[in-house]
Amino acid sequence: MSWGTELWDQFDNLEKHTQWGIDILEKYIKFVKERTEIELNYAKQLRNLSKKYQPKKNSKEEEEYKYTACKAFLSTLNEMNDYAGQHEVISENMTSQITVDLMRYVQELKQERKSNFHDGRKAQQHIETCWKQLESSKRRFERDCKEADRAQQYFEKMDADINVTKADVEKARQQAQIRHQMAEDSKADYSSTLQRFNQEQWEYYHTHIPNIFQKIQEMEERRIVRIGESMKTYAEVDRQVIPIIGKCLDGIVKAAESINQKNDSQLVVEAYKSGFEPPGDIEFEDYTQPMKRTVSDNSLSSAKEGKPELKFGGKSRGKLWPFIKKNKSPKQQKEPLSHRFNEFMTSKPKIHCFRSLKRGLSLKLGATPEDFSNLPPEQRRKKLQQKVDDLNKEIQKETDQRDAITKMKDVYLKNPQMGDPASLDHKLTEVTQNIEKLRLETQKFEAWLAEVEGRLPARSEQARRQSGMYDGQTHQAVTNCAQDRESSPDGSYTEEQSQERELKVLATDFDDEFDDEEPLPAIGTCKALYTFEGQNEGTISVIEGEMLSVIEEDKGDGWTRIRRSEDEEGYVPTSYVEVYLDKNAKGAKTYI
Repeated sequence: MSWGTELWDQFDNLEKHTQWGIDILEKYIKFVKERTEIELNYAKQLRNLSKKYQPKKNSKEEEEYKYTACKAFLSTLNEMNDYAGQHEVISENMTSQITVDLMRYVQELKQERKSNFHDGRKAQQHIETCWKQLESSKRRFERDCKEADRAQQYFEKMDADINVTKADVEKARQQAQIRHQMAEDSKADYSSTLQRFNQEQWEYYHTHIPNIFQKIQEMEERRIVRIGESMKTYAEVDRQVIPIIGKCLDGIVKAAESINQKNDSQLVVEAYKSGFEPPGDIEFEDYTQPMKRTVSDNSLSSAKEGKPELKFGGKSRGKLWPFIKKNKSPKQQKEPLSHRFNEFMTSKPKIHCFRSLKRGLSLKLGATPEDFSNLPPEQRRKKLQQKVDDLNKEIQKETDQRDAITKMKDVYLKNPQMGDPASLDHKLTEVTQNIEKLRLETQKFEAWLAEVEGRLPARSEQARRQSGMYDGQTHQAVTNCAQDRESSPDGSYTEEQSQERELKVLATDFDDEFDDEEPLPAIGTCKALYTFEGQNEGTISVIEGEMLSVIEEDKGDGWTRIRRSEDEEGYVPTSYVEVYLDKNAKGAKTYI
């Protein structure tokens, strides 16, 4: 089956068909190209999704990923990142092995097709030229035959006419002979032209056209084979990444199987264990003795004599459970003064709690206690231990650097051409100073850690002096409580009066310590352009459209300090708010 013999007269149709084949190939190339773009976009979206849910560095989320469930989720995110990479591999391989190759082949195919059909049109033009020459020779032969016939008839007519001279007859005879010779020459020319045309026509239909059409047929068949191979490559590119994608999915399954609920429960204990002892039993108050109240009153003036009724700091008088709700119903019988006094004397850590409230406010403004004293004992111990470990790592790093500089200096001393040893002295001194600073810092944190773990006395001499001042204050407060009780109409001591006295004593220490922290004045207002969730220390969350007070301008670091109320302030990105400073403020300007 050959196009040259079967389709010898379908030159135009073959030209259209081959053009259609090239269009099909270009359509397939476009399909593969769009598939690669889809794979790239899919991989990009997967990577963005994985990145979106990755824990942020130095944030609370990063601490949460110590749990096995969170670790498994993190492994899933990493596997999805690798999964996205395989889709990028699909895109790259399809581009290099199919798209680029086929685009180059299409250009070659177009050039080959153009050359073949150019040869075909050239053969067509040649045979058409031969045909025109044959037609011209034929018309000339026909014309000469007619002219010779008319000359012969004219000669015969002149020869039969007796009135015509002999010279005219001879002239007519010569003219007839000339026309006859021209007819013979035209006949011979027409015959040779006809033979030549038949030869050219035979070669055209049996040699030139079959050869050209055979080349076109081979070209078309190569195109068909090539598109089939490209489709196989298309499937093979996908098949090559299936094992790796399977490993990614196996990694996700393995991460899911690594989840340990018991381990997570233990981590919760380690994360939130306070280290405090549970409260002891509550003392029984005997109301059957009528003089119990008088004894309790007398015990107020001798709080430090150690009478059995008042067990200061005793284990049996620990802190109340934090979950017990106090019923303030009027029908509740009021507790005796001795009970309230014991609770007051054993609740000295409440001063620490009040200070913790102040520290909590300071934490919003970015000031964290260096010794982590705002944390419960167990949590404080962990933070201190972590800080000590980090400092030891820094010391080790600086020590390694010092050793390296020392070795380099020794090399320079032995080989002066390699460098000047004196040039390293400044760096060596700087590293040595850093090591000393880090060691002092480590000793400080180790002392705090030892205090928490009970290896050192819990309180220094200064702390004991402060404790003595506190005891004096509490004694004065207890005396005032007794006076209040005596001035009470029913001679009883109410819970509200006890709390009020407690707060007065605590407020004295609280105010003395923090009187110098006056709130900054507002220098303008601002409007939140967007919602911002302040998750880091020192930041504050705002809602779009919210109006707040500005207390500190942007210092060039991209943050503005604002205040919502008297005790809630922090930093927000300057680009998230529209600031309106007061005209009287120094350097007033508007940020948008």
